[in-house]
Amino acid sequence: MQGSIGTIWLPIPDGLDLLPRLSLIEEADFKLAPNTMRLLVPLLFGLVGAGILISLGVWQVQRLAWKEGVLEEIETKITAEPVALPGRPSAGEHKYLPVEVTGRFGGGALRVLVSRKRVGAGYLIVTPFETENGRAILMDRGFLKLDDALQAPPPGDLRVTGNLHWPDDRNSSTPENDLEANTWFARDIAQMAEILETEPVLLVVRKMSQPDGAVTPLPVDTSGIPNDHLQYAITWFSLAAIWLVMTGYYIFRSRHSVQGTGP
Repeated sequence: MQGSIGTIWLPIPDGLDLLPRLSLIEEADFKLAPNTMRLLVPLLFGLVGAGILISLGVWQVQRLAWKEGVLEEIETKITAEPVALPGRPSAGEHKYLPVEVTGRFGGGALRVLVSRKRVGAGYLIVTPFETENGRAILMDRGFLKLDDALQAPPPGDLRVTGNLHWPDDRNSSTPENDLEANTWFARDIAQMAEILETEPVLLVVRKMSQPDGAVTPLPVDTSGIPNDHLQYAITWFSLAAIWLVMTGYYIFRSRHSVQGTGP
């Protein structure tokens, strides 16, 4: 032993060269780094991608809860106790509002071509309705099968309960209404009101004091309001799972390839 207290000096035998051993260690580290990076990069890529997909799925779940709340509010409004027809109905304030009116049907009827599941094609029948207060509004009486003949509406004074509605029937692929053939493809309230000489207000019948022949009331409900957020959430979560499986499989194959044991 040489040196001061607490220090141990080990003599190095003459002729022993440590440089080759250090070179071997450095070479091993140099070879290990690329292999590690080869696995680390796809792992990070897989985790980041899966995180993004999962966050999109969570967002759709949150949207689902919001949409269900909106639909519940609309359903509550639709089924509330009916009130008198407002003086100046507006879509922003009175859409889906339950209303009860008394009066009689006027002359004329417009046919809106529609299709119902498990029923087939038919028409929505829109007729002018004159209230006891002298107002004229549009009345969506309901659905008439394509092969059924349209009969005159019930005569005399009637009590009708329904919901005010401003339907969004038209999109970019909806044809223009054929006015000459009285075949409509959307309930365009302004145009209908102009032809039937009524206010641009549509009341969709829920209940009528007298039967309306072959016309079946088709009340307003929430079934036509899309709510696909659950499907979107399942799609995003499924993609995240597939992404993770593919990432794991790639890393598994890469490891065996590096070790020289791959197929």
